[in-house]
Amino acid sequence: MEIKSENIVAAYNTADDKGKAMLRALFPDTQFETAQTADKRPITERIKTVEDAINYLGNDHLLVRTYNSALCIDMEQNKDLLAYLLLRIITAALNEGWEPQFTEDEWRYFPWFRIYTQEEYDELDEEDKSRVVLRSAYSSNTSGGVAYVDAYDDASNTYSYCGSRLAFKSRELAEYAGRQFAEIYADFNFITNK
Repeated sequence: MEIKSENIVAAYNTADDKGKAMLRALFPDTQFETAQTADKRPITERIKTVEDAINYLGNDHLLVRTYNSALCIDMEQNKDLLAYLLLRIITAALNEGWEPQFTEDEWRYFPWFRIYTQEEYDELDEEDKSRVVLRSAYSSNTSGGVAYVDAYDDASNTYSYCGSRLAFKSRELAEYAGRQFAEIYADFNFITNK
C-alpha cells in the first residue's frame, strides 16, 4: 500500500498531540513542518473564512470531501445541510485536531445565540445590529446538531438545548465561531422566509 506524503501531512495537521507523535514515529522521513504548522499565530487569526478552514484541513480530509460531494444538491432547498457540513469543517479546523471524548470530566463549548425583541433590536448600536442575522415573524423552531430552539409569539418564549456535535475545546473558540460564522449558523438553525 502506498501512502502519499500530502495525505500523511494532512492527517498530521488534524491530529491531536498523541496522533502527531504516532505519525512522526511511523513516518520519520516525512517533513511535517508545512507553512500551516509553521504558522504560530493563534488559530482564530488563521481561520477567518470557510476557505481558510477548508485549506487548513486539506482537500483529502473526509469532511471536505463530503462537503464537495454535496455541492451537487439544490443549495436553496438544502441550505441547512450544506451549512451543517461547513460548520463541521470550521469546527474541525478551529479545534486543531481535538475531538470530544464525552468523558465525565470533559468540558465542551458551543456558540450561543440570542433572539432579540424589536425593542431590544432598536436599542442596539449599528455594529451590533450588523451581527443580527435573522428576525422572526410569529414563530420558528429548529432541532438537531448544535441546538434545539423553539420560539413562539415573536421569540418571547425560547428553549435551547445543546447537542453533541459541533463542540469546541474552549469557550473562546465557541464565541469566536459564533461571531465569525454567524451567517452559517443561521442557515443551519433557521428556515428563513423569502
